[in-house]
Amino acid sequence: MVAQAKRILICAAQVPFSRGGAEGLVEGLRCALHEAGYIVDVVALPYTWSPHRELLSSLLAWRMLDLTQAAGAPVDQIICTKFPSYAANHPRKVVWLVHQHRQIYDWYGTGMSDWGAEPGDRELRKTVMRIDRQVLSEAQRRYTISRNVGQRLARFSGLSSETLYPPSPLAGRLRQGPYGDTLLAVMPRLDPAKRPELLIEALALTTLPIKCVITGDGPNRERLERWIRRCGLGERVRLAGFVSDDELIKLYEHARAVYYAPVDEDYGFVTIEALGSARPVVTLEDAGGVLEFVHDGENGLVAPPNASALAATLDRLWSSEGLTERLGAAGPAAVSAISWRRVIDTLVL
Repeated sequence: MVAQAKRILICAAQVPFSRGGAEGLVEGLRCALHEAGYIVDVVALPYTWSPHRELLSSLLAWRMLDLTQAAGAPVDQIICTKFPSYAANHPRKVVWLVHQHRQIYDWYGTGMSDWGAEPGDRELRKTVMRIDRQVLSEAQRRYTISRNVGQRLARFSGLSSETLYPPSPLAGRLRQGPYGDTLLAVMPRLDPAKRPELLIEALALTTLPIKCVITGDGPNRERLERWIRRCGLGERVRLAGFVSDDELIKLYEHARAVYYAPVDEDYGFVTIEALGSARPVVTLEDAGGVLEFVHDGENGLVAPPNASALAATLDRLWSSEGLTERLGAAGPAAVSAISWRRVIDTLVL
């Protein structure tokens, strides 16, 4: 008698009209589970963080769902990803944590968070953190997408976890071509946390006329365009907007190097895509999860987080084809162990 395939639900919070790495992770997991023979679907609820009290409504919405059955048949397991989807309840709940709501955790009290501006923020933050700790502790297993995310979970919620790296949505399609003369910066959203302005400042300080292509779009594009003009880089920097996967693969294939240096990044698919394409990664000392893969002088270059240091690093790389080739050649080995087979074997109970 053939055993019936397990029925698994992936729980994914969705900000309407927004797509990033978390959405790519969910779709990749769904496809991988399906190909492995499981019956799988995605449950996604929209959520908003403004006004701040809406976070409690989003947590409650997940908590009220009955995910133990669907269409009269039992659900064998749920896999929860980012905030607030992990508030869902199930006797066989596994959490693969993308991140918590960073505005009330590591970004709290910084320019990256507006928490503290609204009445009642302080008590509301305590409530959300208490609920987080409770619902995350219920999981039979807890994994995080990087050591960096796991360290935050331990620091703020007092919970342990194991690291499980997700493959890129482009896994298996990346190519290793000749090194060109262009710096590639991949930023799906031109978010200040990705530090595009710092890159523009650095390019204005380089002694070599380094060309750069920046992919991505968003409400900050006009401000970035003004910054490029102000720095006199209109001939050297191209804002490519959103690009297709096929075009992005070509850009990786022919780039000289890839700049990827968000502030304390959770993980960063760009990192493993660049390394998988044998491109050196230029990043900064406070880039978080990026530094779990990029090692200075081995497969990339790591600079202090200021424009002059970044400019000097770029000049160094553009001055030596030998250095570029040596760093690039070491990239694929750094990410070779990341696979969907490993992810599924780990997540499925």
